[in-house]
Amino acid sequence: MKISWNGFSKKSYQERLELLKAQALLSPERQESLEQDEQMSVTVADQLSENVVGTFSLPYSLVPEVLVNGQEYTVPYVTEEPSVVAAASYASKIIKRAGGFTAQVHERKMIGQVALYQVADPEQALEKIASKKAELLELANQAYPSIVKRGGGARDLHVEQLKSETDFLVVYLHVDTQEAMGANMLNTMLEALKPILEELSQGQSLMGILSNYATDSLVTASCRIAFRYLSRQKDKGREIAEKIALASQFAQADPYRATTHNKGIFNGIDAMLIATGNDWRAIEAGAHAFASRDGRYQGLSRWTLDLEREELVGEMTLPMPVATKGGSIGLNPRVALSHELLGNPSAKELAQIIVSIGLAQNFAALKALVSTGIQQGHMKLQAKSLALLAGASESEVALLVERLIADKTFNLETAQRYLENLRS
Repeated sequence: MKISWNGFSKKSYQERLELLKAQALLSPERQESLEQDEQMSVTVADQLSENVVGTFSLPYSLVPEVLVNGQEYTVPYVTEEPSVVAAASYASKIIKRAGGFTAQVHERKMIGQVALYQVADPEQALEKIASKKAELLELANQAYPSIVKRGGGARDLHVEQLKSETDFLVVYLHVDTQEAMGANMLNTMLEALKPILEELSQGQSLMGILSNYATDSLVTASCRIAFRYLSRQKDKGREIAEKIALASQFAQADPYRATTHNKGIFNGIDAMLIATGNDWRAIEAGAHAFASRDGRYQGLSRWTLDLEREELVGEMTLPMPVATKGGSIGLNPRVALSHELLGNPSAKELAQIIVSIGLAQNFAALKALVSTGIQQGHMKLQAKSLALLAGASESEVALLVERLIADKTFNLETAQRYLENLRS
């Protein structure tokens, strides 16, 4: 039976839970976990981090009807920013109607580095290390045999000279980490290589560490949106498409705009990364480095026009080394629920969904910016946040929001004054 998500945002919290239950999107155990609002226990938290005195909650939301490579997903979002979920849902519906996202994984490997210094003859050292490539890869795999059993392992190795205040000889190790992000895996392998690399180079090892600049884990998502889906008025739809393409060019040309452009993309990506228990700091660092790969910081997405087909074309490529195993993924009940909600995707599949949702979030932001303006979409949700901050009860919120929007006045002092008037 096909799920109807119409009016999902207008349903009560209890009604949303009932819809999920009726459609059996989760196992009975996970459904119960959701209904009981099961969170990570303090006992588990105390094992994961230091100086623990409690846990911290954020809103857990759903973005339905995200169509990627012909498969529809119900996407979990963890974010506190008003309008982000609404924007992603709006964009996903339009893009689904237009045919959905097409996504592909180019590669799925992580890169680690051993930095060597005080190397007397770098060229000779480089040749020696390169000649022992097969032996070094074997040694790396011996250090972490479990990944080899799972079909992964060290795949390649190369050496580069870096000229700086201190010259470095850097050995790069490329590893297929399978379903894991692979930080511990890479670091273990690199530690095993350090002694022999010191011997071969006759230099000193400074460090062996994973790089979060995951250029061997690139993922591309794209979509095509007919102009007619952008507005009920044909000419208006074309105008919006043209402005979105111009906005994309602006983000390529100006780092001040590019920064905010990319932040909007990560409104969606971070929300999914947190929900699925992935390291959003690592992904952000790699993506921002990737945005600067041509020597200046640029927007990560590109929107162009296909005038012949009357379509707006969006595309984005990002390093996306996400994991479905390891870390805290198996320890946080809400994270486990997220993976089940998505259909327990592989790491490659999850990466494609995440890049697609980033492109959806970007589309929603650009469309708002070039048409109604970004504030209109934020207005109601901003007013709601102010109403809650002012101390409004559940029954008072709607009336207070209505008053704030009518006056177009959005500050806490005004909200508190209006609330007092409502109560008098």
